[in-house]
Amino acid sequence: MLIFPQSLHIAGGIIMPASLEEFSKFLAENKGQRKFKQTVEVAINFKDIDFSKQDNRLNMEVPLPNGKGKVRNMAIFTNDKVLAEGARNNNVQVIDTTELDAISKDPKRLSSLLVYDLLAQASAMPQVARYLGQYLGPRNRMPKPVMPNTKIENVVKDMGKSVSIKSKGKYLPTVHSIAGIEDMEPSKIYENIREIVRAVGAKVGQNNIKSVYVKLTMSKPMKFM
Repeated sequence: MLIFPQSLHIAGGIIMPASLEEFSKFLAENKGQRKFKQTVEVAINFKDIDFSKQDNRLNMEVPLPNGKGKVRNMAIFTNDKVLAEGARNNNVQVIDTTELDAISKDPKRLSSLLVYDLLAQASAMPQVARYLGQYLGPRNRMPKPVMPNTKIENVVKDMGKSVSIKSKGKYLPTVHSIAGIEDMEPSKIYENIREIVRAVGAKVGQNNIKSVYVKLTMSKPMKFM
């Protein structure tokens, strides 16, 4: 059973999270307002952290106790026959690394990558960075490296329930993450949000969290902490 802090102690006071009742009300008022299922998003704001220092930047995976509520299509950059076969057997699109140069010069193919959660065989990461880094990097879409002999089915399962949290740029004191989709049970989304905040707080120090906001894709934000 996961244990969450009931509050975040900061210099000069305590940040109390919104109650489940408050969050449930917010969700009920805003869901079902669009023709698509909206994502529940979290923004965590920091203070007293110098993100110009490489050591302070965030790049972490957080497993959500209740999953993300939806599984995106996945694709892998690889020229490894074993990885490619395992990927196809798990409905993962295979993109041969010999195509990287051509993809980098084709705007339509570049934009098509954004519909996937991306993977890449570890040895191909330098090539991916060379050809696609300028496009994928700023969009927080760089692929997750996959080591040799990795069972793709395990990677697919893990990515279906984990979120990637990365700080952007040197001077932006905020990170964003999804916590689920609007038709999940409010208590499950709430628990996911608490786990994201807990994990980030454990990494940067709870005193360095200034505030936390949640919103649906097209809604106004609600202050969570």
